[in-house]
Amino acid sequence: MVKKKIVNLSTYLSEIAVHGIQEKKGNDIVRLDLRELNSSVSDFFIICSANSATQVKAIADSVEEEIYKKTKTNPWRKEGQEVADWIILDYFDIVVHIFKTEKREFYGIEDLWGDALATSYRSA
Repeated sequence: MVKKKIVNLSTYLSEIAVHGIQEKKGNDIVRLDLRELNSSVSDFFIICSANSATQVKAIADSVEEEIYKKTKTNPWRKEGQEVADWIILDYFDIVVHIFKTEKREFYGIEDLWGDALATSYRSA
């Protein structure tokens, strides 16, 4: 019973994160469901692209604001705000990756988790 509540919470958090990305017109939004993978570090990875460092920061701020507004939760860790080529927001159960487009292509994070169920979302 407890596991079901945790899974529902992580699903809900991932949906809020996607909405926060859409609010700032993030590109190529993908949610990777890692729950069925043995080596997973969280339940979901949410990945998107942005055209500039300014947009990367704006998307990160939007995701944080939306999640805090709905759950009163702050990220456990944040990385990459200084350069803003790739910002990571770690909420334990979900990890949000916001890339500048060329960095996303370079790192190919979706390929690293190719066994995960991927869901694509439209940009707003």
